[in-house]
Amino acid sequence: MGRKTFECEILIVGAGIIGLTISRELLKKGISKIIVIEKEDSIGRHASGRNSGVLHAGIYYSPGTKKARYCVEGNKLLKEYCYEKGLTIKETGKIIVAKNESELERIYVLKKRADLAGAVSYVVDSDDAKELEPYAYTFEKALYSPNTALIDPAEILLTLQQELESCGKVEIMFATEFKNIISNTCALTNRGEIKFQWFVNAAGSFTDKIASKFNLAEEYRTIPFKGIYKKIRDEKSFYVKSNIYPVPKLEYPFLGVHLTRSVKNDVYAGPTAMPILGRENYSLLKGITTEAIEIMARTGLMFILNKEFRSLAIEELKKYSKLKFFEEANKLLPALKYEDLYNSSKVGIRPQLIHWPTKSLVTDFLVLKDNNSIHILNSISPAFTSSMAFSKYCVDYLFDDY
Repeated sequence: MGRKTFECEILIVGAGIIGLTISRELLKKGISKIIVIEKEDSIGRHASGRNSGVLHAGIYYSPGTKKARYCVEGNKLLKEYCYEKGLTIKETGKIIVAKNESELERIYVLKKRADLAGAVSYVVDSDDAKELEPYAYTFEKALYSPNTALIDPAEILLTLQQELESCGKVEIMFATEFKNIISNTCALTNRGEIKFQWFVNAAGSFTDKIASKFNLAEEYRTIPFKGIYKKIRDEKSFYVKSNIYPVPKLEYPFLGVHLTRSVKNDVYAGPTAMPILGRENYSLLKGITTEAIEIMARTGLMFILNKEFRSLAIEELKKYSKLKFFEEANKLLPALKYEDLYNSSKVGIRPQLIHWPTKSLVTDFLVLKDNNSIHILNSISPAFTSSMAFSKYCVDYLFDDY
């Protein structure tokens, strides 16, 4: 018995937040048959479902980038969606605290970036910061973001899934893995061939691998970073009212260990950004494939050739030590004790794209197009927040309307 052949107008690979919100935008364009394939057997098994739950406000991102352009609008659209659907949302705000004078200067750089992106933010003095977060430490000034909020990523993903499947125009095929491209209108999966008119590659950490089947993204490589969290004991959770963030090093696309209260009122410290050996290497050996040798070689070359990467990797690897992890959290929250932190099952992986000819980290979303296909690479933070606005751009770009 031969494998079945499926047909659709649009084939989307990946049922994460980007794949689902693109499906939603395509329906608005009048598309009547969409197939979304997902290699896992349920929604939200990777980056989207492991999202921190922080709805970012658009403060950090360099002017002119897609992140700066779509995060602010995405924040607004996702809030509207949560209220419309009756989903969990807590508009907590957050503060970004400086530890010393050099970080104080970066507070004003962030303020300028926020202003250029249209994100609301206020520079507040240490007394005002104490009113917002009584137990946080800041050096003279902090940056307050009132539009940062907390959401439940799994709840949003499930609601999107139900909305799409109920309309009768979108089929999400689980346990279906993209294998290869047969022609510019036909893909091979483990369940058979799928004929399409348009192709959207929103496969998260595997987007670059799929793009390579189209002879695209050949100058890019992926190095995965693991973000682990520790939980603050419930009896000490009152130390954090909303979200307390450090001033990040602006040359890195990572925000550093921060303190976040979830919608379930658990308080977490994290995440780290540790180089690992697999795109799905969530625990010690789980998710390590034969690609581990290639990833190790890439990481080693980056370590040798890129000074900033070397500094980042050394600093992050130290956080495997609970003491080092604690020290980072304690800088934000001096009242925190070593024993107040304990291990958590919360973990995520950031598939960081590298521009290989220059050995530099790609800091923005990257969308490549080839005739009737688009490939969404480096869809890392704040991709969840940006998704509804960014997906409009992707759909317009696919149809040459942008």
